[in-house]
Amino acid sequence: MHKEELIQLHSHLAVIMDYFVQQEEIDIEVFSPYEVLDVNPSHVHKSKSEHKHAVFVLGQSLANAMSDYEFSNAGRLSKRMGELAEDAERRL
Repeated sequence: MHKEELIQLHSHLAVIMDYFVQQEEIDIEVFSPYEVLDVNPSHVHKSKSEHKHAVFVLGQSLANAMSDYEFSNAGRLSKRMGELAEDAERRL
């Protein structure tokens, strides 16, 4: 995946995160691992590896939010995104 495509995916995931943040039932602390990274889609100067890591961390946070919100099988997705995030972090 090219950096521009990765940033576009990052942007879409951030929009989904914003939706969940607006929901009163969601504990927004689920997104704190992503927030700590300080890499958001508008940071085009950040490396492709940093965006890739952020996408996986955000994906894991979204899966956690979905599993707590209304979706039942998101727990497995959360676990896999966590594994991918760890792998991406090792490659930074």
